[in-house]
Amino acid sequence: MKSVHRLSPLALLLSSVFLSGCLGGGGGSDSDPSIGRLNYNGFSGLSYQTASQSGTTDAQGRFRYYPGETLSFKVGNLPLVQGVPAKPYISPLEFFADVRTALQTPIVDDQNLRSHQLTEAQLLDNATLMNLTRFLMSLDWTQGVPEGEGIDIRQRVIDQLNTALTNIEGTIDFSVPEAEFAALGGNPSPANQLLAQICFYPEDNALCDDPPTQEEINAAPVRPANEADWDPNVEYQQDLQAKRDRIVESIRTLDDIKTEDAQIYLTHELDAITTAIGNQYYLENHVAEYPASDTGIKSVRVEKIAGDTNLTDIEAISTRPTDVTIHSWSWQTADVEFFVSGDTGGESELLINFRPQGTYRWIRKSLRILIR
Repeated sequence: MKSVHRLSPLALLLSSVFLSGCLGGGGGSDSDPSIGRLNYNGFSGLSYQTASQSGTTDAQGRFRYYPGETLSFKVGNLPLVQGVPAKPYISPLEFFADVRTALQTPIVDDQNLRSHQLTEAQLLDNATLMNLTRFLMSLDWTQGVPEGEGIDIRQRVIDQLNTALTNIEGTIDFSVPEAEFAALGGNPSPANQLLAQICFYPEDNALCDDPPTQEEINAAPVRPANEADWDPNVEYQQDLQAKRDRIVESIRTLDDIKTEDAQIYLTHELDAITTAIGNQYYLENHVAEYPASDTGIKSVRVEKIAGDTNLTDIEAISTRPTDVTIHSWSWQTADVEFFVSGDTGGESELLINFRPQGTYRWIRKSLRILIR
């Protein structure tokens, strides 16, 4: 008997095995905590706390939790967020309750299938999210965060941050407008005051020295015009000015990370998480062939590597319904039924779109049908 939830359309592999076993799976026994990741490419140096677990995210952004717990994150002594539901993968979009709620509503794309990625793209236009992301990207040791690499917040940076927190005027508030959060000039924002007190070089690097003051520069002798008269043991005005310029130019500000940079970074991470989750699922075949005379109902099932499929929703379309027609689908059995409706030589692609349990993300797989 067909499920009452069946609907008519008319109305990376080895890595995935590891991830499905470790992320959210817990590992050795039921008493072991699960392992989650903050972003896909890693986000190290954040302190985390759940009801039962605490620690610091490692180079892969990993944290430990038990199902049903929530997370709080800090960088050094600076609180970032709290009450974030712990899951195998978390992105900064899920730090905020209103954004988490909005992520549950997919947008229909140009293929008439639901897509979480369109929703994600809309939600990136969020001042609090951008302020937090730009700030954390500014704390990355190398700052560039090229695609495929994670954020590395080192202990040297955290130590300086903790000291700077006691010296800044005002408090770091991620919820203020972006222009206020990133203000420079004569009245820099608390976030920029803090960044100005952090040196992102080894402690003995000259760029970590205090820059010469204008008074010190003015008091130094002017370098003689004749190079033969230069004293190697004397720092001239020109030397001190050059040293000051180098140190000042090395000071980071939020303006070094534009809103667009933060959005691109988050988009890459979100796409990587979707790919990692999608790689845990597969169809038995990528191509199937049937004679035109075989018009019986057939099915294709979504399978999961090393685990039960467990979907919360599914839908499908045929790109050429005159050749192959979709009959029904069921999220309980994770399958799509179809039949051949075209002539020999015809073909179609079935696009199967489904949402696994425990995530707002929709995964898409395809099956090519050839009519012999």
